[in-house]
Amino acid sequence: MKFSVYQSSRQGGRRYNQDRVAYAYSKESLLLTVADGMGGHLHGEIASQLTVRMLCEIFQKAAHPRLEDPFAFLGDALLAVHNGIGDFAAQHDLADSPRTTCVACIVQDDTAYWAHVGDSRLYLFRGARLLARTRDHSKVQQLFDAGIITEAQMLTHPERNRIYNCLGGMIRPEVELSRPMPLEEGDTLLLCSDGLWGWLSAAEIGALIGGYPIAQAVTHLLNHAEVRGGEDADNLSAIGMTWGGSSAHEQTLAGVFAETEKAVARAQPGREAARVSEEEIERALAELPLLVRKYT
Repeated sequence: MKFSVYQSSRQGGRRYNQDRVAYAYSKESLLLTVADGMGGHLHGEIASQLTVRMLCEIFQKAAHPRLEDPFAFLGDALLAVHNGIGDFAAQHDLADSPRTTCVACIVQDDTAYWAHVGDSRLYLFRGARLLARTRDHSKVQQLFDAGIITEAQMLTHPERNRIYNCLGGMIRPEVELSRPMPLEEGDTLLLCSDGLWGWLSAAEIGALIGGYPIAQAVTHLLNHAEVRGGEDADNLSAIGMTWGGSSAHEQTLAGVFAETEKAVARAQPGREAARVSEEEIERALAELPLLVRKYT
Protein backbone atom coordinates (compact mmCIF):
# COMPACT_ATOMS: atom_id res chain seq x y z
CA MET A 1 0.00 0.00 0.00
CA LYS A 2 1.11 3.53 -0.76
CA PHE A 3 -0.49 6.48 0.97
CA SER A 4 0.25 9.75 2.73
CA VAL A 5 -1.53 10.48 6.00
CA TYR A 6 -1.63 13.42 8.38
CA GLN A 7 -3.66 14.03 11.53
CA SER A 8 -4.10 16.84 14.02
CA SER A 9 -6.36 17.80 16.92
CA ARG A 10 -6.85 21.17 18.60
CA GLN A 11 -8.65 22.31 21.71
CA GLY A 12 -10.25 25.37 20.14
CA GLY A 13 -11.96 27.65 22.63
CA ARG A 14 -13.13 24.86 24.93
CA ARG A 15 -11.75 23.94 28.35
CA TYR A 16 -11.08 20.35 27.34
CA ASN A 17 -10.22 18.48 24.17
CA GLN A 18 -12.64 15.58 23.93
CA ASP A 19 -11.70 14.70 20.33
CA ARG A 20 -9.43 11.76 19.53
CA VAL A 21 -7.88 10.81 16.18
CA ALA A 22 -5.97 7.64 15.28
CA TYR A 23 -4.92 5.31 12.51
CA ALA A 24 -3.39 1.85 12.24
CA TYR A 25 -2.23 -0.23 9.31
CA SER A 26 -0.90 -3.60 8.26
CA LYS A 27 0.78 -4.51 4.97
CA GLU A 28 -2.57 -4.72 3.18
CA SER A 29 -5.11 -2.78 5.21
CA LEU A 30 -5.48 0.69 6.75
CA LEU A 31 -7.79 1.97 9.50
CA LEU A 32 -8.58 5.68 10.01
CA THR A 33 -10.82 6.95 12.80
CA VAL A 34 -12.05 10.09 14.56
CA ALA A 35 -14.11 10.16 17.78
CA ASP A 36 -15.70 13.24 19.35
CA GLY A 37 -16.56 12.79 23.05
CA MET A 38 -19.91 14.33 23.87
CA GLY A 39 -19.37 17.30 26.16
CA GLY A 40 -22.81 17.09 27.73
CA HIS A 41 -22.00 13.72 29.25
CA LEU A 42 -19.55 12.93 32.02
CA HIS A 43 -16.26 11.43 30.87
CA GLY A 44 -16.78 12.17 27.17
CA GLU A 45 -12.98 12.30 27.01
CA ILE A 46 -12.72 8.71 28.17
CA ALA A 47 -15.39 7.53 25.71
CA SER A 48 -13.51 8.97 22.72
CA GLN A 49 -10.15 7.70 23.97
CA LEU A 50 -11.49 4.20 24.58
CA THR A 51 -13.10 4.27 21.14
CA VAL A 52 -9.98 4.99 19.08
CA ARG A 53 -7.82 2.69 21.20
CA MET A 54 -10.26 -0.22 21.07
CA LEU A 55 -10.75 0.15 17.31
CA CYS A 56 -7.01 0.12 16.70
CA GLU A 57 -6.43 -2.80 19.09
CA ILE A 58 -9.20 -4.85 17.47
CA PHE A 59 -7.90 -3.95 14.00
CA GLN A 60 -4.38 -5.08 14.85
CA LYS A 61 -5.74 -8.41 16.05
CA ALA A 62 -7.86 -8.92 12.92
CA ALA A 63 -5.71 -7.56 10.05
CA HIS A 64 -3.20 -10.36 9.37
CA PRO A 65 -2.41 -8.80 6.99
CA ARG A 66 -5.92 -7.98 5.71
CA LEU A 67 -9.51 -8.07 6.88
CA GLU A 68 -11.73 -10.83 5.57
CA ASP A 69 -14.80 -8.56 5.51
CA PRO A 70 -14.23 -4.82 6.12
CA PHE A 71 -17.91 -4.01 6.64
CA ALA A 72 -18.37 -6.85 9.13
CA PHE A 73 -15.26 -5.63 10.94
CA LEU A 74 -16.56 -2.05 11.17
CA GLY A 75 -20.02 -3.05 12.37
CA ASP A 76 -18.77 -5.56 14.92
CA ALA A 77 -15.95 -3.34 16.18
CA LEU A 78 -18.14 -0.28 16.74
CA LEU A 79 -20.71 -2.36 18.62
CA ALA A 80 -17.88 -3.85 20.69
CA VAL A 81 -16.72 -0.33 21.53
CA HIS A 82 -20.26 0.65 22.53
CA ASN A 83 -20.48 -2.36 24.85
CA GLY A 84 -16.99 -1.69 26.20
CA ILE A 85 -17.96 1.88 27.14
CA GLY A 86 -21.02 0.48 28.90
CA ASP A 87 -18.87 -1.99 30.81
CA PHE A 88 -16.55 0.81 31.86
CA ALA A 89 -19.49 2.86 33.14
CA ALA A 90 -20.86 -0.10 35.09
CA GLN A 91 -17.50 -1.05 36.61
CA HIS A 92 -16.92 2.52 37.78
CA ASP A 93 -20.49 3.11 39.01
CA LEU A 94 -20.94 6.13 36.74
CA ALA A 95 -24.36 7.76 36.98
CA ASP A 96 -24.39 8.30 33.22
CA SER A 97 -22.50 6.37 30.54
CA PRO A 98 -19.79 8.25 28.63
CA ARG A 99 -20.76 8.91 25.02
CA THR A 100 -19.01 9.74 21.77
CA THR A 101 -19.55 10.03 18.05
CA CYS A 102 -17.26 8.11 15.73
CA VAL A 103 -16.38 7.75 12.07
CA ALA A 104 -14.06 4.95 10.95
CA CYS A 105 -12.76 3.88 7.55
CA ILE A 106 -10.98 0.82 6.21
CA VAL A 107 -8.91 1.05 3.02
CA GLN A 108 -8.08 -2.29 1.45
CA ASP A 109 -7.68 -3.57 -2.12
CA ASP A 110 -7.80 0.02 -3.49
CA THR A 111 -11.26 0.40 -1.97
CA ALA A 112 -12.62 2.46 0.93
CA TYR A 113 -15.25 1.14 3.34
CA TRP A 114 -16.55 3.33 6.14
CA ALA A 115 -19.02 3.50 8.98
CA HIS A 116 -20.17 6.22 11.33
CA VAL A 117 -22.29 6.93 14.38
CA GLY A 118 -23.29 10.53 15.07
CA ASP A 119 -22.04 13.63 13.29
CA SER A 120 -18.31 13.08 12.87
CA ARG A 121 -17.89 13.09 9.11
CA LEU A 122 -15.99 11.44 6.28
CA TYR A 123 -15.44 13.18 2.94
CA LEU A 124 -14.06 11.55 -0.21
CA PHE A 125 -12.51 13.92 -2.77
CA ARG A 126 -11.07 13.38 -6.23
CA GLY A 127 -9.01 16.51 -6.62
CA ALA A 128 -11.34 19.26 -5.39
CA ARG A 129 -14.48 17.36 -6.42
CA LEU A 130 -16.58 15.80 -3.66
CA LEU A 131 -17.48 12.19 -4.43
CA ALA A 132 -19.16 11.22 -1.16
CA ARG A 133 -19.69 12.22 2.44
CA THR A 134 -21.40 10.70 5.43
CA ARG A 135 -24.91 11.73 6.44
CA ASP A 136 -25.07 13.18 9.97
CA HIS A 137 -27.26 11.49 12.55
CA SER A 138 -28.65 14.84 13.67
CA LYS A 139 -31.83 16.88 13.75
CA VAL A 140 -30.53 19.45 11.25
CA GLN A 141 -29.62 16.67 8.79
CA GLN A 142 -33.22 15.47 9.02
CA LEU A 143 -34.45 19.02 8.37
CA PHE A 144 -32.15 19.28 5.35
CA ASP A 145 -33.27 15.89 4.00
CA ALA A 146 -36.88 17.06 4.31
CA GLY A 147 -36.10 20.21 2.31
CA ILE A 148 -36.87 22.52 5.25
CA ILE A 149 -33.39 24.10 5.45
CA THR A 150 -30.45 24.49 3.05
CA GLU A 151 -26.95 23.10 3.46
CA ALA A 152 -25.72 26.60 4.31
CA GLN A 153 -28.39 26.89 7.03
CA MET A 154 -27.21 23.59 8.52
CA LEU A 155 -23.97 25.31 9.53
CA THR A 156 -25.72 28.03 11.55
CA HIS A 157 -28.88 26.31 12.79
CA PRO A 158 -29.30 26.68 16.60
CA GLU A 159 -29.86 22.92 17.01
CA ARG A 160 -26.95 21.83 14.83
CA ASN A 161 -25.30 20.03 17.77
CA ARG A 162 -28.29 17.82 18.58
CA ILE A 163 -27.60 14.24 17.52
CA TYR A 164 -29.68 11.13 18.01
CA ASN A 165 -27.08 8.37 17.58
CA CYS A 166 -23.84 7.74 19.49
CA LEU A 167 -21.58 5.14 21.10
CA GLY A 168 -22.21 4.69 24.82
CA GLY A 169 -25.46 5.28 26.63
CA MET A 170 -28.44 3.00 27.06
CA ILE A 171 -29.53 2.80 23.41
CA ARG A 172 -27.86 0.44 20.95
CA PRO A 173 -26.26 2.59 18.22
CA GLU A 174 -27.26 2.42 14.58
CA VAL A 175 -24.00 1.87 12.72
CA GLU A 176 -24.41 3.30 9.23
CA LEU A 177 -22.24 1.62 6.58
CA SER A 178 -21.20 3.06 3.24
CA ARG A 179 -21.02 1.17 -0.02
CA PRO A 180 -17.57 0.09 -1.25
CA MET A 181 -15.86 3.05 -2.96
CA PRO A 182 -13.01 2.25 -5.38
CA LEU A 183 -10.06 4.64 -4.97
CA GLU A 184 -7.90 6.11 -7.71
CA GLU A 185 -4.39 7.41 -7.19
CA GLY A 186 -4.60 10.91 -5.72
CA ASP A 187 -8.02 10.45 -4.10
CA THR A 188 -8.24 11.90 -0.60
CA LEU A 189 -10.25 10.81 2.43
CA LEU A 190 -10.88 13.37 5.16
CA LEU A 191 -12.33 12.31 8.53
CA CYS A 192 -13.15 15.14 10.92
CA SER A 193 -15.18 16.27 13.92
CA ASP A 194 -17.93 18.88 13.72
CA GLY A 195 -15.54 21.50 15.09
CA LEU A 196 -14.00 21.54 11.61
CA TRP A 197 -16.87 20.92 9.19
CA GLY A 198 -19.22 23.16 11.19
CA TRP A 199 -17.36 26.22 9.90
CA LEU A 200 -16.47 25.16 6.36
CA SER A 201 -18.59 24.24 3.35
CA ALA A 202 -17.81 21.16 1.30
CA ALA A 203 -16.65 23.42 -1.54
CA GLU A 204 -14.21 25.22 0.75
CA ILE A 205 -12.87 21.94 2.09
CA GLY A 206 -12.49 20.58 -1.44
CA ALA A 207 -10.60 23.65 -2.63
CA LEU A 208 -7.96 23.16 0.07
CA ILE A 209 -7.83 19.38 -0.32
CA GLY A 210 -7.37 19.74 -4.07
CA GLY A 211 -4.84 22.55 -3.83
CA TYR A 212 -2.29 21.34 -1.28
CA PRO A 213 -0.50 18.17 -0.12
CA ILE A 214 -2.45 16.49 2.64
CA ALA A 215 -0.40 17.77 5.60
CA GLN A 216 -0.72 21.36 4.44
CA ALA A 217 -4.39 20.93 3.52
CA VAL A 218 -5.34 19.60 6.97
CA THR A 219 -3.38 22.38 8.66
CA HIS A 220 -5.09 25.05 6.54
CA LEU A 221 -8.51 23.53 7.22
CA LEU A 222 -7.95 23.59 10.97
CA ASN A 223 -6.60 27.13 10.81
CA HIS A 224 -9.64 28.42 8.91
CA ALA A 225 -12.13 26.64 11.17
CA GLU A 226 -10.40 27.79 14.33
CA VAL A 227 -10.32 31.43 13.19
CA ARG A 228 -13.99 31.37 12.22
CA GLY A 229 -14.96 29.73 15.50
CA GLY A 230 -13.09 32.34 17.50
CA GLU A 231 -13.22 32.16 21.28
CA ASP A 232 -16.18 29.77 21.13
CA ALA A 233 -14.57 27.33 18.68
CA ASP A 234 -15.30 23.70 19.46
CA ASN A 235 -12.56 21.05 19.63
CA LEU A 236 -11.52 20.47 16.03
CA SER A 237 -9.79 17.40 14.67
CA ALA A 238 -9.06 15.80 11.33
CA ILE A 239 -7.15 13.00 9.69
CA GLY A 240 -6.51 13.13 5.97
CA MET A 241 -5.20 10.36 3.72
CA THR A 242 -4.18 10.65 0.06
CA TRP A 243 -4.08 7.35 -1.78
CA GLY A 244 -1.09 6.32 -3.89
CA GLY A 245 2.03 8.29 -4.68
CA SER A 246 4.88 8.30 -2.18
CA SER A 247 4.87 5.49 0.35
CA ALA A 248 6.48 7.72 2.98
CA HIS A 249 3.88 8.26 5.70
CA GLU A 250 3.90 11.78 7.05
CA GLN A 251 3.15 10.75 10.61
CA THR A 252 3.75 7.30 12.06
CA LEU A 253 4.44 5.51 15.29
CA ALA A 254 6.50 2.35 14.84
CA GLY A 255 4.90 2.08 11.39
CA VAL A 256 1.77 0.54 12.86
CA PHE A 257 -0.31 2.82 15.05
CA ALA A 258 -0.52 6.54 15.75
CA GLU A 259 -2.97 8.64 17.69
CA THR A 260 -3.26 12.18 18.88
CA GLU A 261 -1.76 12.91 22.27
CA LYS A 262 -3.60 11.59 25.31
CA ALA A 263 -3.74 14.93 27.09
CA VAL A 264 -7.38 15.05 28.08
CA ALA A 265 -7.99 18.46 29.51
CA ARG A 266 -5.97 21.58 29.33
CA ALA A 267 -7.78 24.05 31.52
CA GLN A 268 -7.14 27.54 30.25
CA PRO A 269 -5.46 29.95 32.67
CA GLY A 270 -7.83 31.15 35.34
CA ARG A 271 -10.41 28.45 34.69
CA GLU A 272 -11.35 25.47 36.81
CA ALA A 273 -9.22 22.36 36.72
CA ALA A 274 -10.01 19.47 34.41
CA ARG A 275 -12.74 17.15 35.61
CA VAL A 276 -10.98 14.07 34.23
CA SER A 277 -7.29 13.70 34.99
CA GLU A 278 -4.68 12.00 32.86
CA GLU A 279 -4.38 9.42 35.64
CA GLU A 280 -8.03 8.51 35.16
CA ILE A 281 -7.45 8.12 31.44
CA GLU A 282 -4.46 5.88 32.09
CA ARG A 283 -6.49 3.73 34.46
CA ALA A 284 -9.22 3.43 31.85
CA LEU A 285 -6.71 2.46 29.17
CA ALA A 286 -5.18 -0.12 31.48
CA GLU A 287 -8.50 -1.98 31.27
CA LEU A 288 -8.39 -2.11 27.47
CA PRO A 289 -6.75 -5.55 27.15
CA LEU A 290 -9.63 -7.08 29.09
CA LEU A 291 -12.24 -5.22 27.05
CA VAL A 292 -10.60 -6.17 23.76
CA ARG A 293 -10.34 -9.83 24.77
CA LYS A 294 -13.97 -9.81 25.83
CA TYR A 295 -15.29 -8.33 22.59
CA THR A 296 -13.06 -9.94 19.96
